[in-house]
Formats: sequence, structure tokens, C-alpha cells
Amino acid sequence: MKRNIAGYIDHTNLKAYATGEDIIKLCREAMEYGFYAVCVNPYRVKLAKETLKGSGVKVATVIGFPLGATPTEVKVFEARKALEDGADELDMVINIGALKDKDYDYVRNDIAEVVKVAHEKNAKVKVIIETCYLTEEEKVKACELAKEAGADFVKTSTGFGTGGATVEDVRLMRKVVGEEMGVKAAGGIRTYEQALAMIEAGATRLGTSSGVKIVEGAGDG
Repeated sequence: MKRNIAGYIDHTNLKAYATGEDIIKLCREAMEYGFYAVCVNPYRVKLAKETLKGSGVKVATVIGFPLGATPTEVKVFEARKALEDGADELDMVINIGALKDKDYDYVRNDIAEVVKVAHEKNAKVKVIIETCYLTEEEKVKACELAKEAGADFVKTSTGFGTGGATVEDVRLMRKVVGEEMGVKAAGGIRTYEQALAMIEAGATRLGTSSGVKIVEGAGDG
């Protein structure tokens, strides 16, 4: 009996060229298959919220995406606007360069300021650490800083970097943050088997644009 994993999935379309019709299709699929959330660019939050009205499917959006290199004040403004437009969850990118500079106070504060805005509206924050650019030591530190800043999740990847989620990274991130935080695996998850491996490694959420294929793959056995 294969496991039903639809409830783990953030059904995602962050393509620059995604049209309104594409986002409506994404939302309808999320409702049909019972995905936890859709994840869309900030410009599309209002449309997604309206399309999903009354369905129970959450709306997630991205902040400081995909590079993480905008100033904290810009991320905070972006977060406030997204929340006003109806976002339930914010997937923010850490300042990767600042992490590599070991400017840990900046990185921690960058996250904390977005968390503060989100938590005032009972919204969750997932911190994208972009593992493909980090050493193991940096991955550990990024997770520790996200935890110290009060974030709800750590997340592997934007899907726009040089690599996506790996089982090893998910396992490491789960070990660092413990059981009280979520771990979201994202980037390159395209099959049921890959999705299940991430969950077994400790992921509590999956970001993928292949949600329909994954769930239909789960029905094969």
C-alpha cells in the first residue's frame, strides 16, 4: 500500500512566464488532489487566494527570491505586501553572501524581521538556505540561525540554483533543527519514490511542480 503524500506537497509554479491561467490551473489541481498549499510568486498571491477561496488549500509565496540578496528592509516590505494580499506562508531566501562572510548577526536578524511580520498575521516562515551553494558547516549554521530567529521551517532550495534537495541534506537539516521545526525539501523532486525518500529522511513538506505526477505515481501500487 503506497502512502498518500498529497498533504505534504506545496504545488509550485514560480516560473517568470507563468500566466494567470497557469496559476488558476495550479490552484484547481491543488484542490482536486488535496495538496497542502500552492506556492506562487508574490504578484500572483491575490489570484491564488481568490481561486482557492473556501477550499482549505494554503497560499505560500516567496520573499527575496531567488537570490536572497535584497536588504532586510526590502524583504520585510515584500513580506507585508504578500500577507496583505492573502499569503499564509512565506518562503524566504537567506542572505547567502552574508552567511559566507560569517556575518551571522545580519543573517539571523534578516530572518527574524520577516518572522516578526509573519507571526503577527499568524503566517508561517520557511527559510530557504540554498544548500547547493553551502558547505556542510554552512548548512548547519544556516539551520541554527533560522531556528534562533524563530522560523517555522528550513527549506533546502529555491529550485533556481545549481542543485536541489538531497536526502543527505534533509537528514542533516532535520538533525540540526530537531523535531520542533519543519523541514521542506524542494528542487528536483519529480517522482513518488523521490518524494517518499525525502519524507523518510525527515521532510515534513515537499515543494514541487510535479505534484500531480507524484500523486498519480503513488496510485500505481
